[in-house]
Amino acid sequence: MSTKPDLSVNIGGLQLQNPVMTASGTFGYAREFDHLVDLNRLGGIIVKGLSLEPTKGNPPPRIVETPCGMLNAIGLENVGIEAFIAEKLPFLERLTPPVIVNIYGKMEEEYMQLAARIDAVEAIAAIEVNISCPNVKAGGMVFGVDPKAAFRVVQGVRDQTTKPLIVKLSPNVTDITEIALAAQEAGADCLSLINTLTALVVDIETRRPRLANITGGLSGPAIKPVAVRMVWQVAQVAKIPIIGIGGIMKAEDALEFFIAGASAVQVGTANFINPQVTTDVIDGLETFLATRNIASISDIIGTLETA
Repeated sequence: MSTKPDLSVNIGGLQLQNPVMTASGTFGYAREFDHLVDLNRLGGIIVKGLSLEPTKGNPPPRIVETPCGMLNAIGLENVGIEAFIAEKLPFLERLTPPVIVNIYGKMEEEYMQLAARIDAVEAIAAIEVNISCPNVKAGGMVFGVDPKAAFRVVQGVRDQTTKPLIVKLSPNVTDITEIALAAQEAGADCLSLINTLTALVVDIETRRPRLANITGGLSGPAIKPVAVRMVWQVAQVAKIPIIGIGGIMKAEDALEFFIAGASAVQVGTANFINPQVTTDVIDGLETFLATRNIASISDIIGTLETA
């Protein structure tokens, strides 16, 4: 192939130079990685989840390693939307990749207020809605496990913004396609999946949980087959683009997601192991396509043969 393969993709109206993004919560506000990786090569930068007010998160210990992964119960610690806009965004808006803000709230109204605030900020390209949060008004039930609750919160955000809207789905459900379709109907432009799997690690000497929060979110290579399966399931029914997340350590992992139906991917836990993993994945995708004379990443999206 004389020319380089085309890695560009469009997801829900958001144009990316390549389909490799950072996963929220694993890349800080990007500046933390500036001396370690060429940020301008990324497809998109998704920052740490933001709330209306600054959040301290959970008490330690809040991270524990597991076989083929890690468990975290950070508690969505963040600086809050106003401090992000004032202190973090000026650095981010000088970069080439689009900046995507992940948001969360404990009530529908909080999501709506965040969306309205972000809608007024030109430098933010899109919003990713984390619906894996407990709904205080509903007694702590997570928004993302109930189709009706998911619909309401996504619709509320949609009413407040014209920016591309990505909805991040929880895997801790009986049927993820129900939640995907509810988010799509409510106005999502794109779906990202999966978030972490709820898990528990026990210290056998003290007979206590290894995390102060008791349970945490499992991420890393251990969850990749689950994530690929869920992406494939959602791809069978959804009419909007999908972003695959879960255990991507190298280009071959990302390719599984593309073949299963994802149009882009997010790399998370691997950033802690290899800060340059995102650009390594980009290089690997380019090599894979070039050596097989495949002109574009789009040519392999959703090509899984099951018959």
